[in-house]
Amino acid sequence: MSEDLEQVFNSIFNGKTPGWWLANSYPSLKPLGGYTNDLIERLKFFQTWVDNGIPISFWISGIYFTQAFTTGASQNFARRYTIPIDTLTFDFDMPKDQHPKEKPVNGVYTYGVFLEGCKWDWETWQLTESDLKVLYSPVPMIWVVPCKKTELREFPSYECPLYKVSTRKGVLSTTGHSTNFVMPIRMSSSRPEAHWVKRGVAMLTTLDT
Repeated sequence: MSEDLEQVFNSIFNGKTPGWWLANSYPSLKPLGGYTNDLIERLKFFQTWVDNGIPISFWISGIYFTQAFTTGASQNFARRYTIPIDTLTFDFDMPKDQHPKEKPVNGVYTYGVFLEGCKWDWETWQLTESDLKVLYSPVPMIWVVPCKKTELREFPSYECPLYKVSTRKGVLSTTGHSTNFVMPIRMSSSRPEAHWVKRGVAMLTTLDT
């Protein structure tokens, strides 16, 4: 048995995800059981996409190259309205209807993200303080909408960073994108940004368990 195979065996025996797997995988801090279940769910998501066509909303956490997915949404918008793509940015909305029956005209509906450091208030529809002893809370479905930079909406918000895993660090890949940081997402808030920055508020596409 080679040294690499022995390390894989020991990791599986101890319930850890082998480093050899992670070297050729999407980022994950999950133990072996959680990683396996997550992988199966990702495969199911894409198989459903293949079988039934483009979904109404996308499980953004299950997409390996998230930045390419959002770039594709921008490219579709730019082609539809013949607008230079470098003049576009993203706007974000959390629709009150969390179970849409049709795809949006522009942009994409996404789900599967978690908040760390605060939670979403489902009554006032904005960020609020976390519940005691609750580290992570679900985020409502997010409508990612391409728009012209000059037409970006102004509203009280916090520009919340979205990461793939909770380490909140990564390296630049050959594509020029971070291996962990995805994008900032503006979320409605009645408190100033500094309030949430001090609490280290961020969003994660996947948890550690």
